[in-house]
Amino acid sequence: MFEKGDYIVHGTNGVCQVEGVTRLDISGADKDRMYYILTPVNSKGSRMYSPIDNTKVVVRRILTEKEALDLIDDIPNIKGFTIENEKQRENMYKEAVRTCDCRELVKIIKTLYDNRQKRMAEGKKTTSIDEKYFQLAEDNLYSELAVSMGKEKSGIVSYISKRMKELGVD
Repeated sequence: MFEKGDYIVHGTNGVCQVEGVTRLDISGADKDRMYYILTPVNSKGSRMYSPIDNTKVVVRRILTEKEALDLIDDIPNIKGFTIENEKQRENMYKEAVRTCDCRELVKIIKTLYDNRQKRMAEGKKTTSIDEKYFQLAEDNLYSELAVSMGKEKSGIVSYISKRMKELGVD
C-alpha cells in the first residue's frame, strides 16, 4: 500500500502523488472499498480516486533516482520497435504505453523519432497516430524521470542529450 506523499505511476494517467486514502461516500460506490486520492503531476488542480485493490490498471512506485539515471545511461542499448504490419502499429504503441514500463516508452520514442526523420526526408508529415503516441510516451517518461531525479520536466530532454554526449552517443 502506498502512503500519503508517495509518487506512483497510475496507468496512462502517468505520475501521480498520493494525497491520502478514503472511502467514497457517493451513490453506487461500495462504502467498504478503499480508494487512493491521487493528484496527477501533469494535471495540476486535478484529483482522481483509484481503488486500492484495482487490478485493471498498472499502479507502481516511480523509479528511484538511481534507476532513472541507469535507464538514461542504457538508452543507447534500447532498440526501437520493428513494425512489420502497419495495421498493428497503433496496437503495439497502445500496449507498450499500457505496461507503464519506462523501457517500453523509450522504445516508442526511438521508433517514432526515427520514423519522423524518415518521413521528413521524404517530404511527408508525421501521422496523427504517431504524433499522439510520441507525445504520450514523452510526457509519461519525462514526468517520471523528472520526479525521480528531482528536476523540472522541461529540463529532462537537455539532461538526456547532455548525458548522451558524455557517453559518446549522437
